[in-house]
Amino acid sequence: MQRRDFLKLSVGTAAAAAFASPAIAQGAVKEIRIGYQKTGVLVITRQQAALEKHFTSQGIEVKWIEFSSGPPMMEAMNVGSVDFGAVGDSPPVFAQAAGAAIVYAAGQPITNGQGILVPKDSPIRDIKDLKGKRIGFTKGSSAHNVVVQTLEKAGLTYADIAPVYLTPPDAGPAFANGSIEAWAVWDPYFAIGETKQNGRILINARDVTKTNSFYIANREFAKNNGAILQQIVDVTTAAGQWAEQHRDEVARSLAAITGVPLDIQTVAANRANFVVGPVTDEIVATQQGVADRFYKLGLIPKPIVIRDIVWRNRAA
Repeated sequence: MQRRDFLKLSVGTAAAAAFASPAIAQGAVKEIRIGYQKTGVLVITRQQAALEKHFTSQGIEVKWIEFSSGPPMMEAMNVGSVDFGAVGDSPPVFAQAAGAAIVYAAGQPITNGQGILVPKDSPIRDIKDLKGKRIGFTKGSSAHNVVVQTLEKAGLTYADIAPVYLTPPDAGPAFANGSIEAWAVWDPYFAIGETKQNGRILINARDVTKTNSFYIANREFAKNNGAILQQIVDVTTAAGQWAEQHRDEVARSLAAITGVPLDIQTVAANRANFVVGPVTDEIVATQQGVADRFYKLGLIPKPIVIRDIVWRNRAA
């Protein structure tokens, strides 16, 4: 995906406003811009004001910027408008292939909470039944990877389906009104589709492949502010550890921050993994497999090496 393709993706009013903010200069960190979506550890971190509490004594303000999906967050990070954020496995692959200024700062294995939905009364009962069908998903997102690997498992090719590139807020209504015949997405949208939009789970991502989400940082921010980035990762990791033991409170926090109803966030929270950790060799290998598969399919313009942009805290 070229940089111009990222720019075509809607980033929302808040994110667009953030684009106007100058990148943080070396030695002058007064503000940290955090990109987040409607689920996950960063929402908990925000609800608890954990980063704000941690950085107040250092005179650093924390700004939160919501995105509907990972690809526009990667573009914002590339231009220096976001310093740190959480995304699925595919957005950083597309971003790295386009030369974006990003690094992997931490990882989080995903065990549940994403997959492919079909309407409850759909004749689609097996993966092979997706042949020739309109499947909605966000281009360059983790759902993109789920679709690719699901097709591969069934012996189908990408050319066997009709991909419909939609952000989750647009894909939901399209799924509900029958404009698309299947929807690949992640929580809380996965839970919304399942419980509110008459969806049936055709495939859970965990049944197809290993998936990870990632905490990504702007490359220059990481290079110039390694100690601060490590603190952000540490605070986020602690919030994830807390979330693992307090899922009811997590659901309430997610609902309060995102506006997604409590019953939906309860479903999402109960099946989520909140453990944040380093980008291990195993995670790198899994992510390299995603990148190699996308290159083979022509979805990215060149081969990339994931390990090349894994951040290591040199100040530690």
